[in-house]
Amino acid sequence: MNMRLIILVVPLALLASRLNAASPREVAEWVRTIQAVQSEGRGNVEAGRAWQQISALDAKRLLDVLAAMDGANNYAVNWLRAAVDTIVDRAERTKQSLPLAALKRFLDDTKHHPRARRLAYELIIRADPDAAKKLLSSFLNDPSNELRRDAIEQLVGQADESSKSGQTNNAMAIYQKALTHARDVDQVDDLAKKLRSLGRTVDLQSTFGWLTKWKMIGPFDNKGGIGFDKVYPPEHGVDLTAELDAMTGKARWRDYSTTNEYGLVDFNQPYTRLKGVAAYAYTEFQSDSARPVELRLGCKIGWKIWLNDKFLFGRDEYHRGAEIDQYRLHAELKPGKNTLLVKCCQNEQQEDWTVEWEFQLRITDAQGTPIASAK
Repeated sequence: MNMRLIILVVPLALLASRLNAASPREVAEWVRTIQAVQSEGRGNVEAGRAWQQISALDAKRLLDVLAAMDGANNYAVNWLRAAVDTIVDRAERTKQSLPLAALKRFLDDTKHHPRARRLAYELIIRADPDAAKKLLSSFLNDPSNELRRDAIEQLVGQADESSKSGQTNNAMAIYQKALTHARDVDQVDDLAKKLRSLGRTVDLQSTFGWLTKWKMIGPFDNKGGIGFDKVYPPEHGVDLTAELDAMTGKARWRDYSTTNEYGLVDFNQPYTRLKGVAAYAYTEFQSDSARPVELRLGCKIGWKIWLNDKFLFGRDEYHRGAEIDQYRLHAELKPGKNTLLVKCCQNEQQEDWTVEWEFQLRITDAQGTPIASAK
C-alpha cells in the first residue's frame, strides 16, 4: 500500500515541478485560452484544461495569474480566481509563504483589474492581517469600489463609536467624510440616514455632482432593437429649435430637471412607460480650462454618449442592473462650453422589473471627486 502511494505521488511532484518551470510563453498561452471563455459555456472545455495547468503553478507565480485578470471578462476572471484559490490553498497546506511584497506592489498599481487588486488584498489579509489593516485608510480614494468599501466601513465604525459616546460633532464629521468617498448605494443610504438622524442636512445631488438639468427629445422607434444603431437627427448635431419626426408625431426639445437624490434622468416622466423606444437627453457643461475627466454613467438599458459631438461609447444591453459609476469613460473637456448628448433605448420586455428607462451621469476626476460646471 505504501509503495502504491509513492507511485501516485511521484508523478504529481514531477508534474508540479514541470509546470513551475513553464516558460512565460506557455503560461501566456494558458491565459489566452481562459480569457477566450464566453457565455453559455463557450470555451469551457479548453479553459478547463488550461486551468489545470495554471492552478498547479507555484505560489511564487501568483502575480502572473492575478495580472491575467487585466482586460478579462467576468467568465475568465472567475476561472482565474478559482486558480488563485487552488494555488493559495496548496501553499498553505505545504507551509509555503505567499509573496507579500509582490502582492503589495500589485495592489498599489491601480491600473490592474479591480477584482484582481481586491483578491491581492484578501491574500495579504490571510498572510498578514495586521499589515492589511494598516492599508485600509489608503483605499478611501481608491478607484476600485471593491477596496473603497472596506475603508468606508472602517470610518463608519469609528463614527458609530463617537456617536455612542456622545461626541456628535466628531461623529458627523466622520460620517460626512465617509459619505464623500462612498460609492455603493447601500452605504450611501446608510450614511445619509445616520447624518440626518443627527440633524445634518444631506444633499446627495451636490455630494456626487450629478448633472440634473437637461433637454429631452423623443420618442423614436426602437422596435426590434433597431434604434440603437439607427442614426436619428440629434446624432448629426443638436438643434434645440428643431421639430423632428418621432413615433408619436412631431417632437421638440423640452426642459427636464431631476430631483432624484441619485441624479436619475427618467424618460418615463415626460414620455410615460413606453416600450420599444429611444430618446435623447442633452446638456451643456462649462469648464474653466482644458482638462482630462471621467464621465461616470449608470444605466441598465441600451445607451450611447457623445461629448462635443464626438461619440465616446455605448452598450446595447437591457436590464442588467445599474450602479453608481457603473461605466467610467475617459474624456477631455475643452475650455468653455462642452456639450453632452445621451441616447437611451428601451426594449420591448413587458415584465414589471423592465420599466426603468433612465440613466445617471456625473463628471469627475480620476478618483471620482465631482467636478462642477463653471457656470
